[in-house]
Amino acid sequence: MERRQFIKSSSLLISGMAASPACGLISTEKPPEVAVTKQEMGAMPDYSKSGVKLLKGTPAADGFFFPGEWEKHEYTIMQMAPPQNWAGFGFSAKEVRKQWADVANAIAEYEPVLMVVRPQDKKHAVNLLAGEIELVELPLNDGWARDSGPMFVINGKGERRVVAPTFNGWGEKMDGMFHEDQMLKARLCKHLDLPMYPVDVCMEGGGIVLDGDGTLITNEQCMMHKTRNPGITKNVLEKRLNDAFGTTKVLWTGKGLEPDPITDGHVDGMMAYIDSGTLLLSATEDKSDPNFKICLDAKKRLQGVTDAKDRKIEIIDLPLTPEGGHMNFYIANDCVVVPTTGDRRQDNAPMAILKELFDDRDVIGISGRVLGDGGGGIHCITQQVPAV
Repeated sequence: MERRQFIKSSSLLISGMAASPACGLISTEKPPEVAVTKQEMGAMPDYSKSGVKLLKGTPAADGFFFPGEWEKHEYTIMQMAPPQNWAGFGFSAKEVRKQWADVANAIAEYEPVLMVVRPQDKKHAVNLLAGEIELVELPLNDGWARDSGPMFVINGKGERRVVAPTFNGWGEKMDGMFHEDQMLKARLCKHLDLPMYPVDVCMEGGGIVLDGDGTLITNEQCMMHKTRNPGITKNVLEKRLNDAFGTTKVLWTGKGLEPDPITDGHVDGMMAYIDSGTLLLSATEDKSDPNFKICLDAKKRLQGVTDAKDRKIEIIDLPLTPEGGHMNFYIANDCVVVPTTGDRRQDNAPMAILKELFDDRDVIGISGRVLGDGGGGIHCITQQVPAV
């Protein structure tokens, strides 16, 4: 079961439980120590409390940019899922931790992995993870590194810095249970001794895709959602995004895949750049599926524009299967790690396309059952640190 089916089949709103956006299962039980008020949710946190070096100006003005995911990584960052990711949904701690560990251990065979882990969960991480994986003990609410973790930009001088958009629990859906994740970028930057640019945009990493060559794609549904960036125009958002990620052009689609009441249509579940001019886009021939029109609309919008380098984007369809989140793959050094269903009828076609496109890398399928039931995939729980 993938995110669309899970949300449709669960009594999500009635039961008082929520599926963690971009990725994850949580309980709405609210521990007092992590609760924040509604008024605080959309505000930029006080990162200075972490001791991180905060930068003024913007990455773009300072000559920094967000490189393509397929370019060389120094390592991958992940966050071991804490109990909030499985409480009340029928998953054992063992099952959930093993899902994260399977992904981390596979990636670790190709590049180093840094796993953020709550101090109280370290013993479990040690038992499950390959010995070469570095563990960093920090407070966490969730395991979705793509959305709450740091995002890295580089320049041509061999320098690396961090971009920190405001994380507000996927548009204030976590009822205050994101206080630790909101500070994670700063705390990890302090640990890594990296300076950080605070960015005045509420967003998650899964809400954008970039070509590493000046182009950023997002959608109206997520980026302009009333609980993220209310009252901010497209023009203002485009400028802030370009300033933050060193891009020069923002392309907009309309909606993400349905149903998705939590992430509000994250684009990384629907599309992925595989190089600076080629975009994979979800597609279905089932006209009864609401995603038929959504995918078709996105394709029409993107076919009708040029990217930052004035090129037409080459668009390749990737089949959208009933239970598969194959699009939510992660490109690591010399490999691509793909969430699979275990059903050949659903896995064969997407995997064949990915193996043909990434013929210079090992394409590795890993069961995405827990991640899929939680509303996400492998891309959601990973974040690349580009080499410099």
